[in-house]
Amino acid sequence: MGKMWALRVSAMAANGLAQQAFIRRGVLSFQSLHSNNLKTKLTSFRTFPLAAPFTPSASGICTSTQAVKGEVDIILKGVGDKDTVEDVKRILEMANRASLRREVLHTDFLTPLVLKESMQALEKFSDIKVVAQGGYPEAERCRLSVGHPEVLTSDPDIVAALSISGNFAFEPCSHGDFLGAILGTGIVRDKMGDIILQGEKGAHVLVVPELVDFLMSSLDKVRNVSVTCNKIPLLALEYQPPRTKTFKTVEASLRLDAIASAGFKISRSKMANLISNGDVRVNWATVMKNNTSVKMGDIVSVSGKGRLKIGEINSTKKGKFAVELIRFL
Repeated sequence: MGKMWALRVSAMAANGLAQQAFIRRGVLSFQSLHSNNLKTKLTSFRTFPLAAPFTPSASGICTSTQAVKGEVDIILKGVGDKDTVEDVKRILEMANRASLRREVLHTDFLTPLVLKESMQALEKFSDIKVVAQGGYPEAERCRLSVGHPEVLTSDPDIVAALSISGNFAFEPCSHGDFLGAILGTGIVRDKMGDIILQGEKGAHVLVVPELVDFLMSSLDKVRNVSVTCNKIPLLALEYQPPRTKTFKTVEASLRLDAIASAGFKISRSKMANLISNGDVRVNWATVMKNNTSVKMGDIVSVSGKGRLKIGEINSTKKGKFAVELIRFL
């Protein structure tokens, strides 16, 4: 009896050791597979590092350690201007790499529309910090820095300023003249930020730091005016807040054609034609529907007419809307 018991215990022990060995092999196999998958994800952009598990919260913030590609596609479907989807997708991909690798990456200068859409998309991820910089507070074209909040702890030095000076008293040059001269040196538009005209003195230009030396040695003329190009501190930028004129209008609705017609002092039918022709933008996105509703804070731009901002909106006793309009002069 004792011998049979010993044999049974020995068999159980051997079986237990075999099970442990099987488990160890399984764990090692899983670790190897997980390692290979991680390498694949770093290059194929299939995950987003967030907080855990992926479920949109009431505020719309994604809380997950891994958001698969399909979920990112859902976020991209929320991009308001479809012409910017590919740009936003590339920026999300960059943010993914930066967060996974615990590093900080930077975009080139973005248009206001791409900047807006990208910022809204990136806000949905809790483990990605974003910093936008254009060189001065009211810059329209900005660069984005993206990274994990533990790494991106200060504003990176990614914007430089140049002063382009010359005697423009007898040959005033426009924004387009300076832009054309700079692009004529061979650089692309995305490497440049805003151009701030300085009247007879020339202009201040924001660029990526790595092009400062190149432009200082290459840019010698704007149209027919000889110029010198020097680097200046960002604090030395000379800019003035845009001049504005504020007034109010009372409208039966908040339709774009009604508000823009009042803001730009043109007939509603003419404004409707401008909208249908693609000449009107709301928050830098082209809008082609007259009945699009506007809200406080929206920026309405009309080609050849300028732009205005929608201020405070109040309801009247007669059920109409008293709208504050801020026209940029």
